[in-house]
Amino acid sequence: CIFFKQINLRLILVSGKTKEFLFSPNDSAADIAKHVYDNWPMDWEEEQVSSPNILRLIYQGRFLHGNVTLGALKLPFGKTTVMHLVARETLPEPNSQGQRNREKTGESNCCVIL
Repeated sequence: CIFFKQINLRLILVSGKTKEFLFSPNDSAADIAKHVYDNWPMDWEEEQVSSPNILRLIYQGRFLHGNVTLGALKLPFGKTTVMHLVARETLPEPNSQGQRNREKTGESNCCVIL
């Protein structure tokens, strides 16, 4: 019997309320948003949102796009990882937050500071 390793996420709302959830490394940011929406904690009632599609996760200051899995973030098993959960309609473009643009644009605005 194989036991799946689980990742413990402590989600923090803008109001400061927190709740912990267990997820699989294969769960994506979109899966997490849906799960939290479907299992909305009783004490978060004032922050209830109308749709899971507007829930966004922020990890280490960056918005997680819907298809990013917890496994891809290399989150530790057996430890609690803290993420912020916010309601937001749209995400900033990937390169507007200093993240590398994954499309090949032919130009690079990346620099290395040693």
